[in-house]
Amino acid sequence: MKRIVNTNIRFDRGRKEDRRAYEYLRNMDRTKYKSYTRAVVAALNDFFSRQERIQADPFLETREKEDRFLRQVLDTVREGICQGISNLQRITPAQPVQPDPRSENTGIDGEDFGIAEAFLKDMGL
Repeated sequence: MKRIVNTNIRFDRGRKEDRRAYEYLRNMDRTKYKSYTRAVVAALNDFFSRQERIQADPFLETREKEDRFLRQVLDTVREGICQGISNLQRITPAQPVQPDPRSENTGIDGEDFGIAEAFLKDMGL
């Protein structure tokens, strides 16, 4: 037996927030939400459960922001490493480069390259 409760939602198009909410409903992905009811239920549940989590853990938002920032840093580093390796693999010098005997070895030799490759494999790249 279904226990359905019917309620009305009114949007005041004179209010910016109401207009925005109504536009979200009008333009929602119909393959994801089959009806306004499904979209409103998902939005309400998400909003209020998040409020409860924040109330129980006031630092939740800060940690989420930190996690998002760290993911962006890691993604940027991964892209840079991949691009660097790609560039190294494309370099084919006309003559072999001789290291300057007066300076320390600052180039990437076979061992260093192997270490870099192992690092990238560990990172899943």
